[in-house]
Amino acid sequence: MAKPTTRVLAVLDLLQSHGRMSGPELARRVGVDVRTLRRYIVMLEDLGIPLTTERGRHGAYMLVAGFKLPPMMFTNDEAVALSVGMVAARGLGLADAAPAVASVQAKLARVMPDSLKRHVRAIADTVKVDLLPATNTPVSNAALIALTTAAQAQQRVSMGYDSAQGSHTEREFDPYGLAWRAGAWYALGMCHLRHGLRSFRLDRMGEVTLLEQHFERPADFDALEQLAQSIAGMPRGRSIEVLLHADLPTARRAFSLGFGLLEPVDGGVLLRSSADDLAWFARQLAGVPFDFEIRAPVELRAELARCATRLHAMATVAG
Repeated sequence: MAKPTTRVLAVLDLLQSHGRMSGPELARRVGVDVRTLRRYIVMLEDLGIPLTTERGRHGAYMLVAGFKLPPMMFTNDEAVALSVGMVAARGLGLADAAPAVASVQAKLARVMPDSLKRHVRAIADTVKVDLLPATNTPVSNAALIALTTAAQAQQRVSMGYDSAQGSHTEREFDPYGLAWRAGAWYALGMCHLRHGLRSFRLDRMGEVTLLEQHFERPADFDALEQLAQSIAGMPRGRSIEVLLHADLPTARRAFSLGFGLLEPVDGGVLLRSSADDLAWFARQLAGVPFDFEIRAPVELRAELARCATRLHAMATVAG
């Protein structure tokens, strides 16, 4: 059901389009009774919209002659931000993103001044955003809309979920936040089936239904950081511990969020991770701009030594 604010704006749009409409017809088009319509008219007047009311059995409403809403005004910086955002939306795994973006651009073009129209069109035609391709796009945006609504209202949901192995479960979930990473959308929060903090891919979700129960989101919850930690903490072939001789901000600049878990300790920052390919992990360590000490496994030290030998040989040949 449409919210009152949406219906009030619908009344304004109808009056702009038709000029004059009877109360019963306007109420019918908006989907409310005449008494509710009168409240919406008052709300528009409170917003400064000048209206004329014709009394009587066949009374009508109309905007004051000559009144038009001002064009939507944006600064150049705002237009750039909006336009680049729409370009990026095409790569963010949203269902039917391309027609939705095209529709938004067309609507903005109708209300923007000519100078900003040119900026928006230029960005749409020439700017490309290098995002990872959306490999796991949901069938529709219904789950995304339901979960963002629930997260904002701190309201529990019920949902169906299919695991990577194909098993189906029904569960209740407190969505703390959502994040886009590595080609997929994730919802993060408290799973009441597993009784712990979990992440769920939206493309594996079934119907999401808001429930009456509410929850309290942890203070300063960062969905993207939590997702990265969850991915970094997934068990792989070999467990790794490296003491980084750096402070935490420097360590975070050197390693992506999903590379491993970083913990401040005496003498620096402890990196805990895991990998199937120790040679690859050694190459990542070889590029950091500070000293470090490999605590485990011993085989990683040997891989790093081999990496150093190859780099030295390459440098010698180049020299």
